[in-house]
Amino acid sequence: MNLLVINGSPKGRNSITLHTALFLEKKFAGQSFSYLDAGQKIMSFEKDFSAALEAVRKADLIIFCYPVYTFLVPSQLHRFIELMKASGLDLSGKAATQLTTSKHFYDITTHRFIEDNCADMGIPFLEGLSADMDDILSEKGQKQAVDWLEFTLWKLSRKEFKRPQVAAGEGIRHIATVPEPVQHDESKKAVIVTDLLPEDSGLKAMIDRFVAVFPYGCDVINIQDFPFMGGCLSCFSCAATGKCFYKDGFDDFLRNTIHKHDAILYAFRIKDHSMGFRFKMYDDRQFCNGHRTVTMGTPFGYLVAGDYAVEENLRMLLEARAQVGGNFLAGVATDEHDVDKDIDTLAATVAYAME
Repeated sequence: MNLLVINGSPKGRNSITLHTALFLEKKFAGQSFSYLDAGQKIMSFEKDFSAALEAVRKADLIIFCYPVYTFLVPSQLHRFIELMKASGLDLSGKAATQLTTSKHFYDITTHRFIEDNCADMGIPFLEGLSADMDDILSEKGQKQAVDWLEFTLWKLSRKEFKRPQVAAGEGIRHIATVPEPVQHDESKKAVIVTDLLPEDSGLKAMIDRFVAVFPYGCDVINIQDFPFMGGCLSCFSCAATGKCFYKDGFDDFLRNTIHKHDAILYAFRIKDHSMGFRFKMYDDRQFCNGHRTVTMGTPFGYLVAGDYAVEENLRMLLEARAQVGGNFLAGVATDEHDVDKDIDTLAATVAYAME
């Protein structure tokens, strides 16, 4: 059987997570293992995805292998999955599972993210292994890994897969109306961070209405315009100084352009059961703050275009980010029903939290 390990770590062959897969290759000599460094080589795959397609085409079982980064997969793997979905490759006859390492902090949300996206691609999936970061160093952890793969292959031989949990939304979008703006008190300011594209007219209308009805000042920052050099490398160069390894200025941009505001809102369209890979890169790169509680107490809010009601995992993610960061979650406005009322309520609640 051909087992393809898609290594989502930006550390490539130096990944701790990958070493569990390399250990399993030695234990399962009768299986054929191959490896694809999706995380480390994502920029190459963005230019030419043909080598990745050929590797996936040959695989019987795809193993997504990665460390958990801020509730989800690393942004590099997120982008790889986006490219994989866009390729249109026939994935019939294949199955998928996943192998992750973390400190068991919201690993459940990242596993669900992979499962939901596999369901989108029509790939049946099997239960993954969520290991601790240093499990591979202990006999207990090694046995757990071997037992997991043995069980996975047994389930695969019986074609017994997990049932997809992806639900179809109504797909009905309501366009926000934009009234004449109220008089704004510029003594306090919120910021809306978005990844707005030219075709996102509905999301833009939501942003415009929020700005119009919000009683305080409100800046809008589009991260599509920021020159990201890449996703977080988990190199910890920032640990002592707070300065990122990349020289694209993101650390200063984050602190001096976004975090200086009295409230932070995020506006996005749902894509691939998440905020999209660019927002994931933004989230991962925020680790330049380390574990410093720089935004604790800052009100958060969301403007969401898409079928948010059926995105159970995404809802958990947004709530978790606020809770873990010690932020007041002012609410989530969507375009599913009464979009104008949702936005007005969110604006009033954010203003209340800022007072």
